[in-house]
Amino acid sequence: DFQKSFEPVTTVALVPNVLVINASTKASNAKELLALAKAAAGKMAFGSNGYGTLQHLIGTQFANQGGVELLHVPYKGSGPLTTDLIGGQISMSFDTITPVLPHIQSGKLRALAVTTAKRSSALPDVPTLEEAGMKGFDFGTWFGVLAPAGTPKDIVARLNAEMVRIIHSPEFGKRMADIGAEPIGDSSEQMKQRISNDTQRFAELIKDSKLSIE
Repeated sequence: DFQKSFEPVTTVALVPNVLVINASTKASNAKELLALAKAAAGKMAFGSNGYGTLQHLIGTQFANQGGVELLHVPYKGSGPLTTDLIGGQISMSFDTITPVLPHIQSGKLRALAVTTAKRSSALPDVPTLEEAGMKGFDFGTWFGVLAPAGTPKDIVARLNAEMVRIIHSPEFGKRMADIGAEPIGDSSEQMKQRISNDTQRFAELIKDSKLSIE
């Protein structure tokens, strides 16, 4: 239980997820893709890294807000997922920017939108899904540091101070930019609130969408 078993230290970085499609798919933006999905009547497939993963939940939310039915195809990791997306076995995915960025740059995949509230510095010309009309759409993959529950507050504070100093350094910022990540470096309390907020909203999405692990 993330809210009971650990003591948050800091959120290191956020990697936006991106809606990408096979280059042969006849859509230049999210609205056109939704129109194709409606015409396909539940046969258009999106891939994820598995049942219950963030990519699965983002795809579910995209379908819910867009008023379409999509076929979910789970994979064991981004490697086989991306291979099948490039090959045309599936139509779209909502993976993190890092594994798909080289294929977007080469033209094998087309990025239609990022799933975070703000545009990504790695794909500045790609709009957000909120810009595409999906109000309040804000999902991203974040990475953070956790200590065991019960770690003394002074140790957590020291860890936070040292890590935030590094995270906010130019060198770290450049390394994150190279992989499409946005450095954060927040307080322990802010990370704790992030975990609480995400736990609540994903639980509600799973319940409302009647998702189950297969």
